[in-house]
Amino acid sequence: MSALVLFSSAQIARQNAGSLGVLCTKAHYSTDAPRALRTTDLAAMKRGTGGRSSFNGMVATVFGCTGFMGRYVCNKLGKIGTQMILPYRGDHYDAIRLKVTGDLGQVLFQFYHLEDEESIRKAVRHSNVVINLVGRDWETNNFHFNDVHVEGARRLARISREMGVERFIHVSALNASPHPEPLILKEGSKFLKSKYYGELAVRDAFPEATIFRPADIYGQEDRFLRYYAHVWRRQLRWMPLWHKGEKTIKQPVFCSDLAQGIVNAAKDPDSAGKVYQAVGPRRYYLSELVDWFHRVMRKDANMWGYVRYDMRWDPSFMLKVRLTETICPSFKVADLHTERVEREYVTDVVLPSIATLEDLGVTLTKMEDQIPWELRPYRAAQYYDAELDEFEKPAPPNYIGAAARV
Repeated sequence: MSALVLFSSAQIARQNAGSLGVLCTKAHYSTDAPRALRTTDLAAMKRGTGGRSSFNGMVATVFGCTGFMGRYVCNKLGKIGTQMILPYRGDHYDAIRLKVTGDLGQVLFQFYHLEDEESIRKAVRHSNVVINLVGRDWETNNFHFNDVHVEGARRLARISREMGVERFIHVSALNASPHPEPLILKEGSKFLKSKYYGELAVRDAFPEATIFRPADIYGQEDRFLRYYAHVWRRQLRWMPLWHKGEKTIKQPVFCSDLAQGIVNAAKDPDSAGKVYQAVGPRRYYLSELVDWFHRVMRKDANMWGYVRYDMRWDPSFMLKVRLTETICPSFKVADLHTERVEREYVTDVVLPSIATLEDLGVTLTKMEDQIPWELRPYRAAQYYDAELDEFEKPAPPNYIGAAARV
C-alpha cells in the first residue's frame, strides 16, 4: 500500500513539475538562446552566498599590489569573493600582509620581474582580469619612466592578450600629455609624458583595455598629504609654492573611491575599452588646500608661524631639491624631487567628454570629511585631547565648484 502511495505521488509530482516548468518558462525565462558556459571547470564557477568567504568567479592578477593603491584594490576585490594572484618583486614581506584581504586559499603570491616575460605568463595564465597598478614617481638606475610606464605596460597588456585574459585594467594619470607645459623642467614632466605613451602602448596591445586617469590620490601613507606635511618640504616654517599656489587648481581623489571604481569596472563588461577620469567631487586652488592642511595640523600662521610664499624668488629651495636627489638617488626624503615639484603645479583638467568614477556608480568622498582623519598623526600638540575642544575647529577650504569639468 505504501509503495502504491509513493508511486502515485511520484506521478503527480512529475505532472506538476512539467506544468510548472511551462509556466516558469513563460513567466521568468528569456526567449533568447541560453548563454553558453565559458568553461566546464567547476573551480571557475561561482559558489557561496557572496562576501569574502565566497568565490564570485573572478580570478584577478594585480600587478603593483604592494604599492599604495594595491592594498585598497586587493581589499575590495577580496571583499566580494575574488580569487587574487598577487605578483611581487623584492622582499616577500612587502606582499605577505595582503594575505588577509581574502579567505583561505583565495590569495596566491607569485614572484615576478617586469622584464621577465615567463614570470608574467605564470602570473596571468589562470586569470580572467588583470589590473596594472605598476608605476614610478621618479626614475632610478634600474627603471626609467619609459621602462615602467610604456614598455612595462605594453608587455603586461600584450602577454595578457596572448594568454586569453578577458579584461585588462590600466591605471594612467590625469593630465597625461605628449607635450606637458614646462614650468621648472625645460621639457615638462617626463612622468606625464610617459603616462600618455603608456596609454597608447596598452591600447595597441590590448584594444579592449579599461584605462583610469587619476588625479592626486590621498589616503593612508599616500604621497600627496604626507608630501605637504613633511618638514623637509618646508623651509623651516615657511611653505614655498609656485605663484604661492594661487594659479594651480587641484581635484584630488580618495584612494578608496578609485579602488571601488576599478572593482566596479572589472565587474562591468560595458566598461571594456573605455577611459575614466578619477577625480574628487570638488576643485580647489592649491593655496587653499595647503593652508587648510596646516590649519588641520594646528600649524597655521596664528598658532605656529606658518607662511606661504612664492618659490620663484627662493633659489635655495630648488637647491635643496637637487641636493635631496643627489644624496638619496633611490628613496627621496619626503618624496621631494624635481619631477614631483614640476607635477605639483599642473592644473587638473577634467574633460566633459570622458566618463568619471560617478559613471561607474561610485559615491565620491569629500575631502572635508576625510582629511581631518588622515592628518591626525601630524597635528601639533598631540598630547591635548581634541574632544575637549581646546582648539578652534579649523575652517574648511573654499572650493571652486562641485564635480566641475573644464
